[in-house]
Amino acid sequence: MLRSLYSGISGLRSHQTMLDVTGNNIANVNTTAFKSSSTQFQDTLSQLTQSAGGPQALAGGTNPAQVGLGVRVAGISTNFAQGSTQATGRPTDLMISGDGFFVTQLGNQTLYTRAGSFDFDSGGRLVAPDGSIVQGWSATNGVVNNGGPVGDVVLPRGAVVPAVATTSATVGGNLPEDAALGTTLVRDAQAYDGAGSARALTLTYTRTAAGWDVSGADANGATGVTALAFTNGALTTGGTLAIGGITVDMTTLTGFAGLTSVAVTNQDGRAAGSLETYSIGTDGTIVGQFSNGASQAIGRIVLASFLNPGGLEKAGASSYKSTLNSGIAQVGTAGAGGVGALNSGALEMSNVDLSQEFTNLIVAQRGFQANARIITTSDEVLQELTNLKR
Repeated sequence: MLRSLYSGISGLRSHQTMLDVTGNNIANVNTTAFKSSSTQFQDTLSQLTQSAGGPQALAGGTNPAQVGLGVRVAGISTNFAQGSTQATGRPTDLMISGDGFFVTQLGNQTLYTRAGSFDFDSGGRLVAPDGSIVQGWSATNGVVNNGGPVGDVVLPRGAVVPAVATTSATVGGNLPEDAALGTTLVRDAQAYDGAGSARALTLTYTRTAAGWDVSGADANGATGVTALAFTNGALTTGGTLAIGGITVDMTTLTGFAGLTSVAVTNQDGRAAGSLETYSIGTDGTIVGQFSNGASQAIGRIVLASFLNPGGLEKAGASSYKSTLNSGIAQVGTAGAGGVGALNSGALEMSNVDLSQEFTNLIVAQRGFQANARIITTSDEVLQELTNLKR
């Protein structure tokens, strides 16, 4: 049989594969974080009809003569170029600005994906649309254990941040230097015990000839007394006051005339609080906002990188599996180690270039037609040969 017949068949098969790859790219033009693929061809073995000859004294050298035996698909490579940004406004929609991958767990299988369309299930776990669970590091008392074991990212809906007892308070502002003797200023603040119970903390400032006397008392009966003196508006005497285990810092007070602005500006205690909402930072940290005004880290989403992402194997559902040629996944924090940063409220769009794909369709179609013509021509030659017997 003619070699060209089989060459044409190999061309048909190879260009059909190119059509399949191109068709899949176009079909996924709106798939979140889809990465397009391209087909590479290479020739197959060539049949040697004449070997090369070396130059002789009276004759020159000759080149080898070979007849190719067709074409084959050398490989199908994935283009991991960044896709465009699509804003969604959903806090659990995450986009990687860089080269990293989300790590997910489905059963006993670890998968990697760039499609960040996540949501929390009824168990509080952050999951992908196919049910795979996003992986990350957990936090203990607001501290994320970076480098620790990776596990499911969980949002504890019933989480409670514990109460903190007040141990210090800060007073700022100005005490009027021109106030009449005996003038009294009363300032109230709220303090907390270890169980989160609030109690009133009262500071009374009384103008004296030497400056100001300060007396403090709380609702439990604890008291404290100190004196303040100012020179040209600057505090020179006093500055702290202890009341029932609470240290009141007044070192920033001033004593200028004509201004009364003394106030308790801060205290370090708080009541217990329940989780109200959350946000996800660019480093993947999930920060919970609690009813008592506290903000505390709940966990952190990890990202993975590979030495050769082109070696990953597509596993469906916009996910990939590691292979021997992709290398081992290097897990790290978003924004560090070359894995890219996270954008909350946005998704990565497909990187399919329709203009290029439709051009590839034309190229594949014409290549298919040309190889079909090879088969037709080879068939006509064979027909002429069979007609020689007539």
